[in-house]
Amino acid sequence: MASKVEDAVWKIAEPIAKEIGLEIYDVEFKKEGPDYYLRVYIDHYERGISIDDCEAVSRPLSDALDEEDPISEGYYLEVSSPGLERQLKRQVDFDRFKGSKVNVKLFKAVDGSKQITGTLVSRNEECLELQTENNEILTINNKDIAVVRLAIDF
Repeated sequence: MASKVEDAVWKIAEPIAKEIGLEIYDVEFKKEGPDYYLRVYIDHYERGISIDDCEAVSRPLSDALDEEDPISEGYYLEVSSPGLERQLKRQVDFDRFKGSKVNVKLFKAVDGSKQITGTLVSRNEECLELQTENNEILTINNKDIAVVRLAIDF
């Protein structure tokens, strides 16, 4: 669940990214040790993200954040790609990557394992469906899922 800071930053960052043909994938505001980090993940689903893309968003975003000042604490701003093994959080992410291989980490073990890998079949408000290597369809309650990430075979 996004915080008020993350929601506010998303609203500021989205038009900046859209202006150059990019999308906001995620926004995180976290305290790590004594410091706060504002991480804005950008994406272009057809070609990926370059360092130039990150810089093109970072500079105007930093200026806009200074102007609108939605964060009271001092923080470090990081703009980056969500990466190949990105976490799927929003329904649009699950819809976009339907048919892709994913790793699902669970809060409690199922059949002795807290991690399941399979092909994403579907996800709705209640559950996630995966197709296993044995072509079985597993239905997992969303409340039992800790994290879902794209799985990349090297």
